[in-house]
Amino acid sequence: MNKHPFFKQKKIFKISPISILFLYFLIVIPCYGNNYKIFSPQCEYLTNPIGIDSFTPRLTWSIAGKSKLLSSCVCQLWIDKDSLSLANESVSCWKSGELPSTTTLISYQGEKLKSNTRYFWKVIYHNGKGEIIVDSPISYFETGFLDTKEWKGNWISDNHDKNYKTAPYFRKNIRIDDELKEARIYLGTAGLQELFINGKRVGNHQLDPMYTQYDKRNLYVSYDVTSFLHKNINTVGILLGNGWYNHQSTAVWLFDKAVWRNRPKFIINILLRYKNGKEEWIASDDTWKTMDSPVIFNSIYTAEHYDANKEIPNWNIPEYDDSNWSNAQKVEAPSHLLKAQLLQPIRVTDVLNPTKMDKKNNTHYIFHFPRNIAGIVQLKVKGEQGTTLRLKHGEMLAPNGTVNTSNIDYHYRPIDNSDPFQTDIVKLSGREDCFSPKFNYKGFQYVEISASAPIELSVNNLQALEMHSDVPSIGHIHSSSDILNKIYEATNSSYLANLFGYPTDCPQREKNGWTGDAHIAIETGLYNFDAITIYEKWLSDFVDAQHPDGTLPCIIPTDKWGFDWGNGVDWTSAIAIIPWQIYCFYGDATLLKRMYPNIKTYVEKVTTKAHDGLTDWGLGDWIPVKSKSNLTLTSSLYYYNDVNILAKAATLFGYSDDAINYNVLSKKIKDAINDKFLNKKKGIYCSGTQTELSSALFWGVVPEEYKQKVAEQLYSRVKDNNFHLDVGLLGTKTLLNALSQNGYADAAYKIVTKQDYPSWGYWIANGATTLHENWRIDVIKDNSLNHIMFGEVGAWMYKSLGGIYIDENQPGFKHILLKPDFVSDLKTFEATHKAPTGWISSKWERKGNKIIYNVTIPTNSTATFYPPKQAKDQTPINLTDGTHKLIILLSNYIQN
Repeated sequence: MNKHPFFKQKKIFKISPISILFLYFLIVIPCYGNNYKIFSPQCEYLTNPIGIDSFTPRLTWSIAGKSKLLSSCVCQLWIDKDSLSLANESVSCWKSGELPSTTTLISYQGEKLKSNTRYFWKVIYHNGKGEIIVDSPISYFETGFLDTKEWKGNWISDNHDKNYKTAPYFRKNIRIDDELKEARIYLGTAGLQELFINGKRVGNHQLDPMYTQYDKRNLYVSYDVTSFLHKNINTVGILLGNGWYNHQSTAVWLFDKAVWRNRPKFIINILLRYKNGKEEWIASDDTWKTMDSPVIFNSIYTAEHYDANKEIPNWNIPEYDDSNWSNAQKVEAPSHLLKAQLLQPIRVTDVLNPTKMDKKNNTHYIFHFPRNIAGIVQLKVKGEQGTTLRLKHGEMLAPNGTVNTSNIDYHYRPIDNSDPFQTDIVKLSGREDCFSPKFNYKGFQYVEISASAPIELSVNNLQALEMHSDVPSIGHIHSSSDILNKIYEATNSSYLANLFGYPTDCPQREKNGWTGDAHIAIETGLYNFDAITIYEKWLSDFVDAQHPDGTLPCIIPTDKWGFDWGNGVDWTSAIAIIPWQIYCFYGDATLLKRMYPNIKTYVEKVTTKAHDGLTDWGLGDWIPVKSKSNLTLTSSLYYYNDVNILAKAATLFGYSDDAINYNVLSKKIKDAINDKFLNKKKGIYCSGTQTELSSALFWGVVPEEYKQKVAEQLYSRVKDNNFHLDVGLLGTKTLLNALSQNGYADAAYKIVTKQDYPSWGYWIANGATTLHENWRIDVIKDNSLNHIMFGEVGAWMYKSLGGIYIDENQPGFKHILLKPDFVSDLKTFEATHKAPTGWISSKWERKGNKIIYNVTIPTNSTATFYPPKQAKDQTPINLTDGTHKLIILLSNYIQN
């Protein structure tokens, strides 16, 4: 059998007797033959998008098949305006040159793209002799407006000012006399919108368009509305909401004082193409009609109020008489930049039924849902006309069983009682009423309904609708530990509950784009979800928020708040860390290159505040268990990391002078940190807190000759603390990783899964379905129960337990570093991740004194497996694509 070309000889490793006796492996490589498949073709990381506004859109794909057999092939990209031309191999727009078969990303470089045009594309692999080996299905992308000046018509609004509460309807009848070929709507909004045609809602997005710094940049959404229109009269209807543009609620972040704040407005361009070749544009102007809607108040921050008695039946169909409606008013554009919204939209992703309903009396009900979510409710009810229902949403219950919002309303500053926090208000019509907020979302697990008059309710009257940016799932973890599985699920739940077109801290109390929370959780997000479109949009908000001197606020987007507190280097390092991680995970340097000037300006700002390579500009290790870590150390470590990223980016882009300068600066910072804080005799930094030691190890400043000593000191402190963590936000990023990467993975695992205070396992053991903001569970004031800031634990599972590490020298998992930690308290563990090249799988099982390890490497990727640290023979093993099986024989190894 060993002579078969698809099997390799076993290899014996000499292992120290306290751990692994010996190891051999059998590599099984499937024979693909010519069975290739191209999958996941995307443009700008979206499937068949419309509204592309780049002249050089990125096209990506993956291929399954044997890399060795593909190596003699080349690939090409074909693009044409006619799909039949592609099918007939007749290409006019662009036929790329011959590309290496390992190519999975390319930017368009053909003839100049035209606005409002569909382009079809496919990928072809051939053997260099013109013989096609495999080709992809035909995909397409469609451009929107490639120049803002191409927009037609006017921005319009109603005749009210920013303080008017009721949301406005708009409508317009359009006539179609010829046979329609296709129709598009491009809708730009300052605020939020819902679009209707002939009485039907268009699309399934929620809270469109996404939040931006509205005086700098606005977004438009593109719709294919061909199927909604017919010959004769059609009605286009729009409902506008405030969103973050017209923030009428009052809180400490001063969004009601934003310089951009105004009455919601929109611009719409309707493109009609007929079968006879004729083309027609219809645009917004003051002939559109407007009227108040039954949404009598809406706040993205607090809630929505609805009066069913003010419903206007059939307001958005042609037969409706709008003669008593007012004409819209032409208004100024909110900014000079109107860009396409090219990201995964917010959608309803799940519907939850109550697990129980607690009836206090005939006017008071408490609904319990199975888990803590971000979203809204849907209420279907019939009650006496004029009855007012108040739907109070919260994460906690008071001792008497009612909803308690004291943990999430701490920063709310209401000026009266008309806008209660997280409380929808519904006035019934006496008919069968259906209510679901259109322009708000909340964080909750419980809903308390109080009525102004007796009403009968049951569990059938209320459902919870989970919402978030609908990013595709590209990762999965499962293990033999129920507590670990639940921590993983809770981490992902909190990540998604805090993704609404930008990453937030919590879905109730703040909904702010805290930069520190986001960069801490970036790897957790990218291992689990295809979220590049969200982060690319959010980094544009960084560009808009950044001051000319490089200063960034701690929350983005923002108007005023966040420039004078909390915006030190440990938080705003997100401007460097996130583009770098996107590059590492996707192998795409587009965002990193786009952000390079902004990162550079930011680093120069930090440098002006530093003294001899050190800075204390930062918040520090936020919400630690008890030990306070040195602020200058943690801030300087982030300063070092940012400069290091800038140096690597400069090298990547060929900016040689910058590369030299920033490499020199990074060494200066590293030396300054070690000179100031490293006690070489003891092997500790500063006072030796878990955060101080793990951060120095994780961020790579510990001199090689002291790494083992520092790691031993870290482990000793963890062990002396009974394997409990004693860190805050910054330490949760570094503690588990520093332990695992220095031989103490079992200790890290114990920290995570302990079920007493403080630990992630402690939360789960006490019923949590999401991650909390505080390690304590008895804090009932200012303590979100759905926070992502301690979310690095999810990424740690992929890296330490799954062993799936990125090779920065071959990003996008072109080369995978396999370093799994077979911790003693786990029987099985499996991690899968969809890389740009395809699916990676790392799976191991403990059987007696053996570990059965199976790993799958996708086409166009390679991997290097690193034997356990206890092996005397540390020779790395290079693996090609395919499935590999390793059998590791263990003794009873227990970490002391």
